Amino acid sequence: MAGVIRVVVADDQEQVRRGFVALLGLEPDLQVVGEAADGLAAVGAASRTRPDVVLMDIRMPGIDGLEATRRILADPDLGGTRVIVLTTFDLDEYVFAALSAGASGFLLKHTDPAEMVHGVRVVARGDALLSPSVTRTLIGAFASRPSAGHADPAYRSLLTEREAEAVALVAAGASNAEIAGQWFVSEVTVRTHVSRAMTKLGARDRAQLVVLAYQHGLAQPPQHPQ
Repeated sequence: MAGVIRVVVADDQEQVRRGFVALLGLEPDLQVVGEAADGLAAVGAASRTRPDVVLMDIRMPGIDGLEATRRILADPDLGGTRVIVLTTFDLDEYVFAALSAGASGFLLKHTDPAEMVHGVRVVARGDALLSPSVTRTLIGAFASRPSAGHADPAYRSLLTEREAEAVALVAAGASNAEIAGQWFVSEVTVRTHVSRAMTKLGARDRAQLVVLAYQHGLAQPPQHPQ
């Protein structure tokens, strides 16, 4: 993504929020365009400023960060906005709920500053911020559901064989480079297949593609995810 990345920071703890703002302000390609201390304010700030990325705390007064994320991503005027959910709690239900709400990434607040800045850039360019631990948690969440692995023919029929294979590999946590190595093709070719699959399935980014893959049986959760 070219140019300056516009960011809104939403956290009910002023000291934490100010810390994130200061951290991002050190980067020449990042600009904080809004702050919010609760969920409703976060929705309002996103609506006013139309940021590229929202750093969203989960536990906030009024509506929480998950509901704020849903509202932001449901706004047709915010089609280019991505959300990274922040929390101090590394709990499975938060990972699952955040990504199901449409978040593009999930970070703990004690994440290394350099990693957080990198995460903003990754999500701004349309990629998912899914660490291996988050991917395993998501896979485990779907594997435990009664409907796990039940294929949806309507969704599968939208994809070519190669696109369906790409979706399954992305859902398993594979990067474009890893898929390219497995297929003996270029990363550009893989990116094309993944991009086409995202468009056909209506996925905003790779994170939502993973969620849709497990929801509609385009990927098979392992019986005992590690």
